Amino acid sequence: MSDLIARALPVYGLPPDTPLTLLNRSENETWRAGPLVLRLHRQGYHTKAEIASELAWLGALQDLPGLNTVRPLTGAQGLVTEVDGRFLVAFAPIPGQELQPGDDLARWFAPLGEITARLHLHARKWTPPPGFTRKRWDVETILGPHPHWGPWRQAQGLDPQAEALLSRATEALAARLTAYGTGPKVFGLIHADLRLANLMVDGDTLSVLDFDDCGFSWWVYDLAAALSFYETDPRLPDLIARWVDGYTRIAPLRAEDRAMIPSLIFLRRVLLTAWLSTRADSDTAQALGGPAYTQGTLQLAERYLTDGLRDFHP
Repeated sequence: MSDLIARALPVYGLPPDTPLTLLNRSENETWRAGPLVLRLHRQGYHTKAEIASELAWLGALQDLPGLNTVRPLTGAQGLVTEVDGRFLVAFAPIPGQELQPGDDLARWFAPLGEITARLHLHARKWTPPPGFTRKRWDVETILGPHPHWGPWRQAQGLDPQAEALLSRATEALAARLTAYGTGPKVFGLIHADLRLANLMVDGDTLSVLDFDDCGFSWWVYDLAAALSFYETDPRLPDLIARWVDGYTRIAPLRAEDRAMIPSLIFLRRVLLTAWLSTRADSDTAQALGGPAYTQGTLQLAERYLTDGLRDFHP
């Protein structure tokens, strides 16, 4: 892929011999190219219109008070570059380090709640441009027969007994989410992937990266995404409480929404269990995937059926 990235450099006014460094291989590939960060999109996932829509929202978020986000940059082809049938976009680098599971997460979850509330307030009032299109993250597209990130039944380490358990749990989950609904009070345009790898810390500043999965989902799903890959960590009840505290400093959070937090955390865990199987080539899957992650999902499924993950209620 470095050859393809090199061919895109002139589009951004960079010489062909600009040093290239692969930063991450997840859903997409992220490269450092001199003064820029380039994202090479996975083939067959987002359309050009979807990518342009992501960048339209990201552009509208620039320089809002209390919100620090990555800044998209324009090349000779506009915001979205196409080379050999692949889409690339460019961003200005952000100083700092990604948050890690071993960091003092309690320090950052109230600020993250504030940031999330600001994103939601903006999305509720913003009028998208004509042609705006982003994926939905709902019962059908996560748990249905043709999910965006693949079926959870392909997860590693699932025997028939485990599959039956997870089937019962996801049926109960789908029923609760369907009853919760998708009206504007509970559902709208969100980041949808506020996991630690997409949060940059520089001193006292927390910045949000990678809107690649932004789309239409439940507002509180943004909290569930922030807990990605460590949903069984004993710190979760405290982190949830801190996030809620930060969120409600900026925007209200109804009792009905708080009550759905455990269900949405379980939904995210099931989604990631599927993703780790269908994206086994990613750095994330190689570091975190496999039967052990599936076993953690089964533990949550058992608890979900037993008490609805009551420990996660803020």
